[in-house]
Amino acid sequence: MAKAENINSDILAWARKSAGLSLDDAATRLGIASTETISAADKLEELETGAKFPTRSQLAKFAAVYRRPLITFYMKQPPQKGERGEDFRTLTGNVSNRENAMLDALLRDIHARQEMVRSLREDEEDVEPLAFVGSRNIRDGVPSVVESISKALGVSEGRKDGRNGSPDDFFRELRNRAERIGVFVLLVGDLGSHHSAISETVFRGFTIADRIAPFVVINDQDAKSARAFTLLHELAHIWLGQTGVSGTPYVGEPRAAISKIEQFCNDVAGAFLLPDSAFPSEKSNDFKADRNAVMHEIERIAASWSVSEPMVAYRLNRLGWITPTVYRELQATYAARWHAIKLKDKSKANETEGGPSYYVVKQFKLGNALVDLVRRTVRNNELSHTKAAKVLGVNPGSVEPLLRRFESRRGAVVPDFGSKI
Repeated sequence: MAKAENINSDILAWARKSAGLSLDDAATRLGIASTETISAADKLEELETGAKFPTRSQLAKFAAVYRRPLITFYMKQPPQKGERGEDFRTLTGNVSNRENAMLDALLRDIHARQEMVRSLREDEEDVEPLAFVGSRNIRDGVPSVVESISKALGVSEGRKDGRNGSPDDFFRELRNRAERIGVFVLLVGDLGSHHSAISETVFRGFTIADRIAPFVVINDQDAKSARAFTLLHELAHIWLGQTGVSGTPYVGEPRAAISKIEQFCNDVAGAFLLPDSAFPSEKSNDFKADRNAVMHEIERIAASWSVSEPMVAYRLNRLGWITPTVYRELQATYAARWHAIKLKDKSKANETEGGPSYYVVKQFKLGNALVDLVRRTVRNNELSHTKAAKVLGVNPGSVEPLLRRFESRRGAVVPDFGSKI
């Protein structure tokens, strides 16, 4: 069997380590078997040190398992670390190397797709740089950024207009408005299958603050009720002109500059979704009572403003109406409740048939703006089906069915299928 003798063996070790895999884990995933005289890990180490060369079929497995293009292994030296932008995550202590490697793989994929989208947008006659990208800075203050985002989205600042349903309904409306002003909003939380799902503890969202084709990516592994907050948080980063990845809101007084930026964007999202007018002018006695009374008041406010209960708790903590300790306790309570519901819904889904089709789910996750751009350029013979598949993150054979469904529905809003989307 032909050997790949002209590869750089050092890159085999680099690719494994950057994928967050030990020798034993990698050997198992690569299908390398132990023998009586040598272990699977030692076999892999021989390949990494150049003592032996992999076959071409083995090299293809390396590319698949490590999520690297095949050409990477022929380079003279490892490529520079993928552009993550700023890492705004403040709580990364429990994130493993493997999880960070999966995140980096996702970011590489999204950045490649965004570059293709930017190129398509530049070829359109009516394209102009988006003035709101990088139009504000922290010195302008939270109210100024909230006002600017509200105006751009066409949302009445500090009012309940359009908030007649669930937090997910409100998210869908905000997403549509963001897409209409030129922001591509995607829901992505894995590398192509549920086996590669990336937890919301690893990242909640990230932004590519490009003036031609800005991207907001929201982790769809997170609770649906959290999506509106993440969207507004990432839009704040776009207004600040910052590309980067975000995580769970930090409790406490930030010290590092990155943490201050992240809290600023949290405060923008919080003030947009739940303005000061949502609260009484004076602190209610309910917030001095036991935690059950606090939770009841939070539930009431959340229902009234179509936001999530954790969102209300965050605002109350920032306003000083509840202590950081109480806020952390509430966070844990809401997280436990959501995970219990998620497990229950997953069990129920396994027991029942039906639900949305693959193309319904895919369209929703991609967003109407991205699907429509691909539709226009494919129909105008400006984009091949192969490249369209790359932009959409699907197989080439799925491009036409997806586009035809979109055309038949004219980009209609995807109905709510509960936890399945």
